[in-house]
Amino acid sequence: MSDALRVEGVNRRFGDRQVLSDVTFDVGAGRMTGFVGANGAGKTTTMRIILGVLAADSGSVTWQGTPLSTQFRRQVGYMPEERGLYPKMSVREQLVYLGRLHGLSLERVKRNAADLLDRLGLGERADDPLQQLSLGNQQRAQIAAALVHDPLLLVLDEPFSGLDPHAVDTVVGVLRERTAAGVPVLFSSHQLDVVERLCDDLVIIAGGHIRATGTREQLRTQFSEPRYELRVDGDTGWLRDQAGVTVVDLDGDRAVFDLAETADDQVVLQAALARGPVRSFGPVVPSLAEIFREVTR
Repeated sequence: MSDALRVEGVNRRFGDRQVLSDVTFDVGAGRMTGFVGANGAGKTTTMRIILGVLAADSGSVTWQGTPLSTQFRRQVGYMPEERGLYPKMSVREQLVYLGRLHGLSLERVKRNAADLLDRLGLGERADDPLQQLSLGNQQRAQIAAALVHDPLLLVLDEPFSGLDPHAVDTVVGVLRERTAAGVPVLFSSHQLDVVERLCDDLVIIAGGHIRATGTREQLRTQFSEPRYELRVDGDTGWLRDQAGVTVVDLDGDRAVFDLAETADDQVVLQAALARGPVRSFGPVVPSLAEIFREVTR
């Protein structure tokens, strides 16, 4: 994975409160990177430092090894958590206005705006004032505003807030088109189920410290225990007497258990097959929510 954006050793204080401590992570080209943490963990502060809205006390933010310039930051698509569009201006009008501010020609920005509005399901509302849209549609308009100037990098703070599952899928489809073209996407969200489904890579922050980074698969491997689930036709109580097995949860035909380092999962499987049909057997893969609780407690 090539690292398009690198945040390295970033520190930031507000008065006597240290809000970021040696924050370091990468956002790869063409990758969706989920940035998760509780309220006050430091996500928004980090994003604002990337955008140059806030200055770091120390550390660096680089793009392909070069410090981010003001010119480059104009080519970043940023969506703040707080909606920042003009409520009385039509959706189309302000997308064109924002695209022009980023230096696009009138023809190109009109074409981009029309395409985005259609892709995001806002084509029929394009000429309505923003304030007449539902909160979910206002969120889609905010996403369009972050994309209208064909950014080289996307930084999105809670982009899925207020969206129903269908709208989430629509937005994800648009974002995936950007990552397929090599654009890195850094997005924060409290919806861990959505993050787990979407992200290629994950950054977990708590108390201003990065607690874990990596691909979904790397983190699942790193934080998984030697734990298995077995489902059979019959009872699984016999597992309590199986050498090297510690039963964690047992409910009739289903059991979850840990294995000692000296135990062999295939021996357990053969013992189960000897007693009758096995419906399923395999390792228990931790969810993102479980990993998040583990690294932030």
